[in-house]
Amino acid sequence: MALTGPEEASRGGTAISIDGLSFAYPRGGHRVAEVSVSIHEHEVCVLLGPNGAGKTTLLRCLLGLLTPHRGQIQVLGTDIAELSARQLARRVAYVPQITTTPFPFTALDIAVMGRTPYLAATAAPTAADRRTATAQLDRLGIAHLAQRPFSLLSGGERQLTLLARALVQQAPVLVLDEPTAALDYGNEVRILGVITELARAGHCVLMTTHQPAHALTHASRAVLMRGGRLVADGRPEDVVTSDSLSDLYGVGIHVAQVNLPGENGLPVRTCIPIPSRPSPR
Repeated sequence: MALTGPEEASRGGTAISIDGLSFAYPRGGHRVAEVSVSIHEHEVCVLLGPNGAGKTTLLRCLLGLLTPHRGQIQVLGTDIAELSARQLARRVAYVPQITTTPFPFTALDIAVMGRTPYLAATAAPTAADRRTATAQLDRLGIAHLAQRPFSLLSGGERQLTLLARALVQQAPVLVLDEPTAALDYGNEVRILGVITELARAGHCVLMTTHQPAHALTHASRAVLMRGGRLVADGRPEDVVTSDSLSDLYGVGIHVAQVNLPGENGLPVRTCIPIPSRPSPR
């Protein structure tokens, strides 16, 4: 049974539907158990949970990289088991945590690979494909890296390049596994802004993060996961609370509201770890 989330009318049509999903590795390890959730167009859904909660395993099932033992996953109304890899790639774009390549591809080469699902088996990318890739690199502020070898980029620059590749793919569903993990603060804010823009334009965005504040400031939906199961699902202001975060991560966390400077004084919620008191001498 799916947990109750935001009102259907505010979210658009269903983009991802996961029903009774279960998976376990043969020799143990991360798993998911009876997971049911639906994610919609125009949503930024943030998946939160401690290490080992099963977040990445859930994403890998959604991407068709793992075959569930039970349950069903639909993307845009079609069971992913009925889709070829090319068909699925036209629906879902993925940004992994870490990617390396032994080949001397440039950043532009990596971004152009986002057009692969639309090319014939022996066809080469066109000039238009390269212009599209260059435009997305520029959108993310890294057009100056276009001709630099991908292997020589910093971790943050690689992550931005992989996001550019996903945008070039032009899939309506975007899956991001800790997309800001290697970024400096300025690029983190920039990426979160792009993610918000994509959702406003109609994309469905599902992302994992170890920063609960991302759910409070940039998401319309938050899903909390622990031990392979969903423990909460709904609007961030309802499910990302001091109590829920403290219980989820096993440390003291306080969710506070602050008013931004300026005439409007827009209120924003964020989370603050509660420092432990030093031991008395």
